[in-house]
Amino acid sequence: MAQYFEVHPDNPQQRLLKQAASLLARGEIVAVPTDSSYALVCHLDDKDAVDQLRRIRQVDEKHHLTLICRDLSELANYARVDNKQYRLLKAATPGPYTFILEATKEVPRRVSHPQRKTIGLRMPDHKVLCELLTLHGEPLLATTLIPPGETQAMNDAEQIRERFEKQIGAVIDSGACPSEPTTVVDLVPMGTGGDPVLVREGRGPLALLGL
Repeated sequence: MAQYFEVHPDNPQQRLLKQAASLLARGEIVAVPTDSSYALVCHLDDKDAVDQLRRIRQVDEKHHLTLICRDLSELANYARVDNKQYRLLKAATPGPYTFILEATKEVPRRVSHPQRKTIGLRMPDHKVLCELLTLHGEPLLATTLIPPGETQAMNDAEQIRERFEKQIGAVIDSGACPSEPTTVVDLVPMGTGGDPVLVREGRGPLALLGL
């Protein structure tokens, strides 16, 4: 049965987040709040956890999973970023954006897109999730918590526990999220002199990206 951690949104209890971080280190999947909607996260280098993440969402290897990073320096370890891309990233982060970039060799092949060798990356503006990332010490692999066959992300922590309590290790409840998906932008074309491509318009304003 999934553990349930009720934490304060502005001053999250470190004791509870450490327990959640220890579950992630052991290969468990945790439902976490973000600045867009709830997401499922797991340890990047745990193949079994990644496979379970995909099974819960019922998505195949062509579905982009996202790396959630603490800052731009961490992001640069996992994606190839030139000066122009970096300036755009710096202007728009932290915030409710997901950026598609060319993956480096640091990204396990199983989590990058099998044909394009790209990865989705984001740096959320959410106190609880940022604290969890700090305790975990490295990026987390994530997917929006959209139940199979549905189109809307779940936003109620108690409902998440009821529905997925036998499939995940824990739920972190810090209150409702904005319940609007991230804006997704493909920055790969910028690497060859092109412009960023809007993949999905969501919560992040386009003006920050010059779109």
